[in-house]
Amino acid sequence: MGRTAGRSPEDTRRALLESAGEVIRTRGLNASLDDIARHAGVSKGGLIYHFASKEDLLLELARSLLAAFHTDIESRLDPADVSAGRFTRAYVRALLAPPSDEAALRRSIALISQLSTVPAVASLVDADTAALTAELEADGLPLDVMTLVTSAADGVSSAPLWGGSVHGPEYRELENRLIQLTHQPSLWQSLPWPPA
Repeated sequence: MGRTAGRSPEDTRRALLESAGEVIRTRGLNASLDDIARHAGVSKGGLIYHFASKEDLLLELARSLLAAFHTDIESRLDPADVSAGRFTRAYVRALLAPPSDEAALRRSIALISQLSTVPAVASLVDADTAALTAELEADGLPLDVMTLVTSAADGVSSAPLWGGSVHGPEYRELENRLIQLTHQPSLWQSLPWPPA
């Protein structure tokens, strides 16, 4: 990315985060602040003006990725739906939505995996996961139904990392069935468990 004259501080900050993501994906966590600044078209001093340390930069990058996921969930909340499982349904829709760019999604998953090896980022992710889990558990569904539905969605959402695709009709059907379980949890609870 070349230097951009007249860029606002917010634009520079965003460019630094995007560059950090790209450089870390390609060079790993050992990428230097110099590498990231150069990729963003700013001086190292300009980078340090926005992020005092590499850890600060990595934490903010992780926060931005987590915030994007939360925004995606919130955008999928149905304002007309006030029944139990509303948040869980939005969570499933966010995870199972066919990505417009599976390669970009694959890169994003890989980046999150790398970032999670940084202790401060791992703590941030753990706290975010705990808050998200608490919100899912408070969504009014039986715990076993919520666990089944979200675990299935979590598993399918990682398919692009391994080269899989979630564009097929079978994934739309899975999404529909998982959503149906959130509306009729007794469907799951009426099945014999453990299976014979």
